[in-house]
Parts: sequence; structure tokens; C-alpha cells
Amino acid sequence: MTTSPRTQPDDLRADCAACFGLCCVTLPFTRSSDFALTKPAGRPCLNLADDHRCGIHSGLRERGFTGCTVYECLGAGQKLSRHTFGGRDWRAHPELLPVMTAAYPVMRHLHELLWHLHHAAALPPAAPVRDRVTGMIATLDDLTHQDSDTLLAADLPALHAQAAELLRTASRLTRRHANPRARDHARADLTGRDMRNADLRAADLRGALLIGADLTGATLTHADLLGADLRAAVLSGADLSTALFLTQPQLNAARGDAATRLPDDLTRPPHWH
Repeated sequence: MTTSPRTQPDDLRADCAACFGLCCVTLPFTRSSDFALTKPAGRPCLNLADDHRCGIHSGLRERGFTGCTVYECLGAGQKLSRHTFGGRDWRAHPELLPVMTAAYPVMRHLHELLWHLHHAAALPPAAPVRDRVTGMIATLDDLTHQDSDTLLAADLPALHAQAAELLRTASRLTRRHANPRARDHARADLTGRDMRNADLRAADLRGALLIGADLTGATLTHADLLGADLRAAVLSGADLSTALFLTQPQLNAARGDAATRLPDDLTRPPHWH
């Protein structure tokens, strides 16, 4: 079985040059193995330069900011910076910062839903729900182009529930077509598990804890990885070329190598060896 290429609109890809460093301002950090300092939401990171660029970008991991290297806004930052707030900088307009801080996670959530819905729309076996999926895409895309008041007034839980039901159906149709006897590991705790060379074709791994799991050489074609925690998971030589709902942040948090097969629309993290 083949799967249509995963194609995503350009506005669902981060463009830091078109953003006012919103992830470095609006999001909170807690001092931990991921962050070298604690920062509340709405306060600029100490490493954020006046031009909204990270002053230690090339050395984030070495300086204790691994959490920054695994994050991806999926285009939410530049959408808010350039469209929602019309290019008004929070430095020049500090009165906007509280609204930006409230709006950023909403936009990020909507963009993540859109990312997954576009992927679902490209799955041939999901044809029975494609019209509903494209309708949901249109609804969410329209919302992301509204003003901040409309954005903040949106019923995000209801929108999430509608999108989640469509994604579940698209996943089930696709996985059943690929492997009717696929494993069900949804929300399973597989932390640290030895799963080398495992046959996980079309497996349901939604929400699974795969922290530190060894998936070297595993086959994950058409496996549903929506929400799976891949922190420090070893993906060396694994085949994720047609994995469902895999995102760049998940890959950034994992460990792989040049032999790891990835979907065409995702990038091999620079820290992989």
C-alpha cells in the first residue's frame, strides 16, 4: 500500500525571521534538564536579543537549553506576529504582550490540529471522511486569520474534539488497510522498552510513553504516533517513512541516525548522528 506524500502549507512551518520571538517570550520555562533557568510566561528569555533572535542559538544544547531545540511552533509565531497583530512588535507596543501571551498557545494548538488534518486529508484510505476533514481545515484556518478577540473567544475544547474524532477515523481506516492485525499500544507505558527490530506496522501508538525506548531497526510504517512521547527514544535505522501524525518536535526529542527513514515533510534533526 502507498500513502500520498505528506504536504503541508508553508504557513504551518516555523519562520523565526518573521516572528517577534514569541515562543521565547510568551512561554514559561522551569529550571530543569531541559532549561537552564526559570522564566514565567510573558517575560522575555534572557538570551533573546533585540532583533528577536536567540543569542545562543548555535549552542543551546551545550548551554542547558535542550528544551528549545526540540520545540516547533508550526508557524503559530509568525501568524500572530504578522497577521493577528499586524506586525506590531511587543517591544514597541508592550500593552499587547498580555494578549500575545494568551493568544500564542491557542494559535499553536490550532496550527497543530491543522498540521494533522492536512496529513489526514492526504491518506487514500481515509477518503470516506475526506470532505469532513477538509471542512474542518477550512473552519480552523479561517479562525487563525481572525483578530485576537475572536481567537481567544473560540471554544478550543470543542474544536479539538471535532478534529480528534476525524483524526481517529482517518487513522483507523488507514491502519486497517495497511495491517488488519496491527498491535494496539495506545497510551501504553513503554518507557525504556527494548523494541529493537519490532514489527509495528500500522500499530496504534497514540499517546504511548516511549521515553528512552530502543526502537532501533523497528518498522513503524503507517503506525499512528499522534501524541506519543518519543523523548530519548532510539530510532536508529527505524522506518518511519509513512508514520501517521508524526511531528518535528517528536523527532527533535528522539535520537536517530542517517539510516532512520523519515516522512518527506520532516527534517532530520541536526543533533542526530
